[in-house]
Amino acid sequence: MAKQKKQRFEGIVYSTADDFAYVDAERQQEQETLPPGKQKLKVLLDRKARKGKIVTIVQGYIGSEEDLNDLAKKLKQKCGVGGAAKDGEILIQGDFKTKIFEILQVEGYSVKLVGG
Repeated sequence: MAKQKKQRFEGIVYSTADDFAYVDAERQQEQETLPPGKQKLKVLLDRKARKGKIVTIVQGYIGSEEDLNDLAKKLKQKCGVGGAAKDGEILIQGDFKTKIFEILQVEGYSVKLVGG
C-alpha cells in the first residue's frame, strides 16, 4: 500500500475571492484569556444523554485551553468530584450549581444561573 500525501488545505476545493485567506486549523492561535471580571459565565444543570445522571455545566469561558483546564481543576477540587473541560465548557459531575456559582463569584467572575 502506498502512502497517501496529506493535502495542504483539506476540505477547500477552490475559491475565486481575491481576498480569501486559507487558514490552517493547526496554525490558529489560541484566544487570549479574558480577566475574570470580563468573563460572562453561565452555570446550568444537564442530564440529557447522560443516562439520567446530573452534570453541572459552566459555559461561556473565553480563553486558552490551559486556563480552562486550571479553572476546571479548581472547581473539581472544591466540589470534591470528577469532571472534564472540553469544547470551551466545564463539566462537573453532580448537582453543584449553587456551590459553583458562589465559588465563581468569589473568584471575581460575572456569573449567571440558567434554568430552574
